[in-house]
Amino acid sequence: MQLTLFTDYSLRVLLFVAAHPGRTVAVSEIARAYGISSHHLMKVAQKLVQLNLVEATRGRNGGLRLKREPSAINLGELVRRTEPNMTLVECFDPATNTCPIAPACGLKSALAEAQRAFLTVLDGYTLADFAHRATKLQALWKPLTTERSRRGSSSRK
Repeated sequence: MQLTLFTDYSLRVLLFVAAHPGRTVAVSEIARAYGISSHHLMKVAQKLVQLNLVEATRGRNGGLRLKREPSAINLGELVRRTEPNMTLVECFDPATNTCPIAPACGLKSALAEAQRAFLTVLDGYTLADFAHRATKLQALWKPLTTERSRRGSSSRK
C-alpha cells in the first residue's frame, strides 16, 4: 500500500506546525523546509483547514496553527480523510470490478484484513507521539531552509 503525496504532505505539514507551537507558520516556510512547491502545500493547507485540524490566517503575518492539541489529531483518521481512494485492488470496488476470479480467489478478504490492520496501527498514534521530536526536527529543517534561501537569493543576482 502506498499513500498519496497529498497524505504524505498532510502529515508533514501537521508535523512542522506542531513542532513550532505558539507561532503561526507560513506555508512558504514549510515548503522551503521540505523542498515542496508552495502551490501544492496550499492545497494541503486548505484541506487541513476544512478538516478542522489547522486554522489559517491571511496576510503578511499569516500562516497556519494547529486548531487542536496534537494529542487530538489521530493519524489513522487523517489518512482515512486525506486518501481519495482506499481501494487496494480492483475487486474492492464492485462498480469497476472486472476480475473474473474475484468470486473464488479469496485474496480480497486477506487484503481487506491487511488494510484494516494498517489503519488500526495508525489509529494507535496521534500527532503528539511525534511532535516531541521538535528539537531534532527543527535542526534538520533549518539547514535545508537556510541552504535553499541562499541558493534562491544567489540565483536571482
